[in-house]
Amino acid sequence: MQWQFSNEMPIYSQLVEQIKIGIVSGMFPPGERLPSVRDLATEAGVNPNTMQRAMTELERDGLVYSQRTAGRFVTEDHAVIQAAKRDLAQRHIHAFLAAMLRLGYGREEIISLLEQEHQEEGTNHGGSGV
Repeated sequence: MQWQFSNEMPIYSQLVEQIKIGIVSGMFPPGERLPSVRDLATEAGVNPNTMQRAMTELERDGLVYSQRTAGRFVTEDHAVIQAAKRDLAQRHIHAFLAAMLRLGYGREEIISLLEQEHQEEGTNHGGSGV
């Protein structure tokens, strides 16, 4: 997993989001055993306590669960994964819309730009589009 951090929000929150993305994208499939907290922390270059805090939040959200001696696993509840996927998408959409409004774009202009980009993507990718 490629870990990227910014100064805009706490590291543990960024870890939660990046692991959620890994789960909803299928990088960490349902039922898969996750690497240990120590291994993930080493890979991400963060303190194990920070990674533990992120994992605790993911457990609270129902995306991962612990088995006492076997470690942590990705939930097999597809509804929970889909809800997390929608939540992530909505947050990205809200951030995008806020940025576009700050640039001075109105609703119709934003829709027009999206449609134009969608058409260009379809042209650039053999018509596959988004």
